[in-house]
Amino acid sequence: MEENGDGRDTESYGVLLYYNYISIPDATSLARFYDTHCRSLNLFGRIRVGHEGVNATIGGKLSALEEHITVMNSNSLFDGTDFKLAPCGHPSNEKIARECGFTSLSVRVVKELVTFMSDPLLKSPVISNAGRHLSASEFHYVLHQAAECANDGNALQCEARMQNEDLVLLDARNVYETRIGKFKILNINTLDPEIRQYSDLASWIDKHSERLRNKNVLMYCTGGIRCEMASAYIRSKGAGFGNVFQLFGGIQRYMEQFPDGGFFKGKNFVFDHRISVGSQDKDVLGTCLICGSPFDDYSSRCRCFYCRMLVLVCYNCQGNYRGRYICELCQKHDNVEKPVPLVQNSQLHQELSQESFDVTETEAETSHDSSAKPCREHSTISVFDRRRKLRILCLHGFRQNASSFKGRTSSLAKKLKNNVEFIFIDAPHELPFIYQPTEQQISPVLLEKCKKRFAWLISPNSTSSDEKEQQFDPFQYKMQTEGFELSYSYLQDVVLKNGPFDGILGFSQGAAIAALFLEQQQRSGQVSGLRFAVLCSGFSTVSSKSVGGFIKCPSLHIFGDGRGRDRQINCEVSRDLADLFDKNSSVTIEHDMGHIIPTRSPYIDQIKAFLLSFL
Repeated sequence: MEENGDGRDTESYGVLLYYNYISIPDATSLARFYDTHCRSLNLFGRIRVGHEGVNATIGGKLSALEEHITVMNSNSLFDGTDFKLAPCGHPSNEKIARECGFTSLSVRVVKELVTFMSDPLLKSPVISNAGRHLSASEFHYVLHQAAECANDGNALQCEARMQNEDLVLLDARNVYETRIGKFKILNINTLDPEIRQYSDLASWIDKHSERLRNKNVLMYCTGGIRCEMASAYIRSKGAGFGNVFQLFGGIQRYMEQFPDGGFFKGKNFVFDHRISVGSQDKDVLGTCLICGSPFDDYSSRCRCFYCRMLVLVCYNCQGNYRGRYICELCQKHDNVEKPVPLVQNSQLHQELSQESFDVTETEAETSHDSSAKPCREHSTISVFDRRRKLRILCLHGFRQNASSFKGRTSSLAKKLKNNVEFIFIDAPHELPFIYQPTEQQISPVLLEKCKKRFAWLISPNSTSSDEKEQQFDPFQYKMQTEGFELSYSYLQDVVLKNGPFDGILGFSQGAAIAALFLEQQQRSGQVSGLRFAVLCSGFSTVSSKSVGGFIKCPSLHIFGDGRGRDRQINCEVSRDLADLFDKNSSVTIEHDMGHIIPTRSPYIDQIKAFLLSFL
């Protein structure tokens, strides 16, 4: 195989997207097959397998991807699957490829292929009730007829124009995607929900359902999968919501069919190293957040200071603007001030009263062009009218779940409610239900209702289903050392899809896995965006030698002292965990209240002080 100057072979690379909602009899076995098969072909990317189907975004050499398609097509489960293969260059930007999950292979068994409901207690719609598929040519024809009707002044077209008024075009993507490309048809009612993440769409549909009632709804997204669940949700609302149609294969198939872009203007945002894909039409729809000039390049990965959503900042402003980037949604809904242009300190103080605003001196953002130097003749300041809440990812302990941990931390959440938003998740290793044997048999219905328990780490030579609850052993945690790879991949995916998060909070085994996650991120050079860690009753599963240097993430360690009555985690092992972190940014709170997170004074005041330092 020939190689180019940097040692890479010259064979073409590609990206493959596909999904299929089908009944998977054994998701775990299929996931194992995917992992073995894709690694043999040196493929990378994300594959999610669940009882309801498969969702895959993978990359590699075109020949390997074509072989993968052939193998999958030989399995009857994948009959009718739309494999969307696009040639592209080798990932040239390591940072972007890593952020998109395109430097390694991640195969995971999941409950849902895409997270549609933000509330885990709410049931997702039945996918068999999804809207009718329209091919790219059919979708284009409908839009063409609508556009012709809107432009035709002939009175004979009156009835058609009235029907045209019943047509609604609905974009199912996130707002940062729609800002660089969308379908644009004059005089057609087009709805952009302006959501940060897909799980916000259901709430938007609930609030705006009357705008969809008795309409012919045409939906579209990047590749089609988001429309499946969303269209089913709209149709589940009953009478008046039955006429829902979706673009099969998404924008990708449409642009393949219409290389000039057709009715789609701008670029199609994609969740891989390509970032976006354009058509022959070179018009730029996006605009710079700061100066408003035409701009549509997300490669610099500029993000909102508050919610961490991607924002568009042109190269010139990246080099010269010294304020914080604040996305349009935070400006609009969260009442934060729009970024102000560069001004001198004296000029700003004349125009604004400090009593009305928090004035914060900031550092310059990293420039896309290293030759572009920020102006340093005058110091500059950025203006905001209130601070946001910290988003903290919470990891429960062994044999717990998100719901139980949320209950156990309710007092903490209540006392921090003005400054913190906790996000709880279940660990990936499911444990069996354990109950004390009795003479009376427990009914299957009762067993089904019992809450599932999970773990981040399990004992060697066992699967999560083999992990049995034993008589209390204060050193039990020392035997639970396996399963990190799955938990690490799972957390990477959570941070990517549900983030950004300001910090991570772990309790007991959750604290151990949080430390391991941060250490692995630091070791591999990956960036999770986590600004701090709160580790409660934690312990370390690695030695200080294997860490290879202190963990640099600012940390708060909370555990019981020698009098703390913590029968499960000895205070010495919690101190050992704290010793793995950089002392210059590490804070320790020792209490006398056992295996809990204390919420009384003075402990709660110390916790607040640590967290408020990040606001």
